[in-house]
Amino acid sequence: MRGGRPDGVVGALGAVRRGDLQEVRALLESGVDPDVYDDVEGVPVLCLAVAAHDEAVVEALLEAGADPLRRLSDGSTPLLRAVTAGAWRLTDTLAFGRTPLPLPDREELLAHARHWADTGAEAGLRRLTGLTGPVTTTRVEDPEVDWWWEAVSLGGLTLHDAHAAVITALEARYGRRTPFDTLVERALAHPDRDHIVWFKVVLTLAHRLDEETWQWSRDLLDHPDRHHRLLGADVLLGMVLGDFLTGRDPFSDRADQLLPWAQQEEDPEVLAVLLHALTHAEGAEIEALGLSYVTHPDPRVRSLVPSCLQVSGDGRSVVRRGSLAVVLTLVDDPDPDVRTWLCHWLRHYRGPEPEAGDALLALTHDPEQRIRVHAVSGLAVRDDPRCVAAQQRIGPVGEDLRDDEALFDVWRYQERRRRAAGAG
Repeated sequence: MRGGRPDGVVGALGAVRRGDLQEVRALLESGVDPDVYDDVEGVPVLCLAVAAHDEAVVEALLEAGADPLRRLSDGSTPLLRAVTAGAWRLTDTLAFGRTPLPLPDREELLAHARHWADTGAEAGLRRLTGLTGPVTTTRVEDPEVDWWWEAVSLGGLTLHDAHAAVITALEARYGRRTPFDTLVERALAHPDRDHIVWFKVVLTLAHRLDEETWQWSRDLLDHPDRHHRLLGADVLLGMVLGDFLTGRDPFSDRADQLLPWAQQEEDPEVLAVLLHALTHAEGAEIEALGLSYVTHPDPRVRSLVPSCLQVSGDGRSVVRRGSLAVVLTLVDDPDPDVRTWLCHWLRHYRGPEPEAGDALLALTHDPEQRIRVHAVSGLAVRDDPRCVAAQQRIGPVGEDLRDDEALFDVWRYQERRRRAAGAG
C-alpha cells in the first residue's frame, strides 16, 4: 500500500504512463480495475493511454473491460478525448471495438468530430492551452503502410492533424453522405496521397461507386491545379478497382475513358495515377501510350509501362515482339522500383519468348535482394532450368524476406521435374 492506494493500482498507473504493455497486461490479469483513476489527472487510465496515443495499451485496457464511454467531470469521455487528440485509429478502436454505440453517443461523437475537423490541431491546441507561441510539428508514419500525419505539440499537449480523417471515416461508417465539395476541401488541405486525411477522403468517395461521383471526379481532371487533378485521378482509380469490401466493381470497365486525360497530362504524379487506372483496360492506344513513356524522367511513370501491354488474364497471350523488346530495356533502369515492377510483371507473364526468360536471368544479378528473389522465382515458374544455379545468387535472406513464398519456387520446380521423371 502506497499513499493509501493498493500497490497494484499504483503499478498500473506507472505502467500506463511508461507505456509498458507487458506490465499493464500482467497487472490487469492480476485483477487491477481497468477503469482505475489517476488522482493527479483526475481521469481513468484509459485517458492517459489516449493522451499518449498508445494504441497497444488502449487495446489492452479495452480487452480488460475499460469503458470508452465513461463520463468524466468535464463532460468528456475517453472516446471523445481520442477525437480531440486527432487519434484516428484510437477513435476507431474505442468506437467500434465494442457493441454499437447508442444513438445519443453516436450523434455526440459525430458533432464532436465535426467541431474538431473545423477547428484543426493547431488552433485547437492554442484554445486548450491558452498559449500563443510556436507549435512543434513531428511527422508520424504508420508502421505498416505508407500513411502519415503530423503530431502538433504546444504547452505539453500533443494533437494529431488527422481530425478530418476522423470525421470522414465516422460519417462514412454511419451512412452520412458528406457533400463531394466538402470532402474535396478536406483532402486538399493535406495535398499528399499518403496523408491519412487524403486517403480517407479517396476511400470514402471511391466506395460510393455511383455515377455522380464518377462524373464529378472526372471533372476534376480538367482543373488547372495539379492537386485537384490528382485527387480526381485517385478517386477514379479507386472506382475502377472497385469495392474490395463488397466485391462490387460497376466501374471496372471504364478505365479506358481516362485515356484522353492521360494523353495530355504533364504532371508526372497525376499521370502515374491515370496510367495505373489504364493498366486495368486493354487496347492498342493504351499500349502505345504506355510504351511512349519507357524513357519518361519519372520512375513512377516508367514503372507502369509493362502493365500497359496487352496480355490476357492468364498471362499466356504473346505480346508483340517489338513491344516486349521496348519493355525489356527497363532491365537496366537506374531506379530499383522500376526494376521491381518489371520483375513483378515478368514473373506473371507466361509468353514463351526466350527474351522474357533472359530478362529474368539478368535480374537475378540485381543489387536488390528482393528483385533477385522474385527473378529466380519467375524463372522457376517458367520451368527454366537456369533457376537452380541462379538461386545461389540470392544470398543469405534478410528478415524482411524470410517468409516470402517466392523462395520456395525453385523447390517446387524441382519437385515437378522429379514427378515428371518418375511418371516417364
